Amino acid sequence: MSKNPFINALAASAYVSLIALGILNVPQKEPVLAALGPLIFLSVFVFSAGLMGYLFCLQPLLLALRGESAQGVALFLKTLLWFALITMLLVATYTVLL
Repeated sequence: MSKNPFINALAASAYVSLIALGILNVPQKEPVLAALGPLIFLSVFVFSAGLMGYLFCLQPLLLALRGESAQGVALFLKTLLWFALITMLLVATYTVLL
């Protein structure tokens, strides 16, 4: 995505938030349609894995392939750290709102 770890982590958090909001707003359907649940779940899971791989790993991998392994590792770890901080902020906000 970008070489800014905060932007990468923010994009990942935004995507996860959109998926969660979508899941919360799905109306209940007939049991026959519920059979599609596992298919939809696995499809979203696989898509999410690909998107998170893109957001977290593409730029670090490109840096490593250019011979800048230290910068690639640093970018990956910074992105992961920002994502963890955003997640902890969300959990803390949720805890306070309970």
